[in-house]
Amino acid sequence: MTGFAKKQCTVSERKLNIEIKTLNSKALDLIVKVPSVLHAHEMEIRSMLGQLERGKVEVLITEESDTVCANRINKTLVSQRYQELSQLADTLNCSDKHIFETLIGMTDVWDSQSTNELSDEDWATVAQTLQETISEVEQTRIHEGSILQKDFVKHIDLIEAKLGQIPQYENERIETAKERIHKYFAEAAIKEIDQNRFEQELIYYLEKLDITEEKIRLQKHIDYFRQTMDTEEGSGKKLGFIAQEMGREINTTGSKANHVEIQKIVVQMKDELEKIKEQLGNIL
Repeated sequence: MTGFAKKQCTVSERKLNIEIKTLNSKALDLIVKVPSVLHAHEMEIRSMLGQLERGKVEVLITEESDTVCANRINKTLVSQRYQELSQLADTLNCSDKHIFETLIGMTDVWDSQSTNELSDEDWATVAQTLQETISEVEQTRIHEGSILQKDFVKHIDLIEAKLGQIPQYENERIETAKERIHKYFAEAAIKEIDQNRFEQELIYYLEKLDITEEKIRLQKHIDYFRQTMDTEEGSGKKLGFIAQEMGREINTTGSKANHVEIQKIVVQMKDELEKIKEQLGNIL
């Protein structure tokens, strides 16, 4: 959800610079800084920024300083004050040469016109420029999203490919289980084995280790993840929930695997899933 855009507009001889920066965040966190001329419109500005939905959004609107000074100085009042202070200095026999600096430091010599609210026409111009800036930020975020989507597809494809490698080791699991049980019998010096009972115990043992349902559910979650990416907007949270469910099935598969190669596959799938989770916080 990172983005940046900057635009400028001119209203009533004022030059306003509008800059928007966005960073990743689960909620919409607005930081809005505007000049005094826009204080009356700050709530409208915040409302417009709501279009960005999520992210840490920093908005800085500034008025160029040379324009501010040219418009704000009250020359008549400064002239009057200068005459008054000069006469007072003569009366007091004061030779202070910093009268002008003192005048500029007086807040009331600055024309209040500069801090008045903008006209409706001027505000419409500012609002339009702000909207254009927001739209540009959204375009940069959409571009970032398209890159992330390709990255998600790559990792999802790898998880699916790893899932497809598991069946080749499942028959070996059965033989390994049989050998293990026979070994237990041999170590216990049991010479005669009831074959039917042995098969029943083996079936019971393998049922506890069966991962068929986990594989089916994981495949469904993979398909649902792809479908959600392709068909739904603003699906970041939903994709996060799906990724959590994928993690459950992968973890359960690992706990039931009882096979070195399947365990390796599980680790590889978890690694790919973590890469997806790291980026899910960056999308809406």
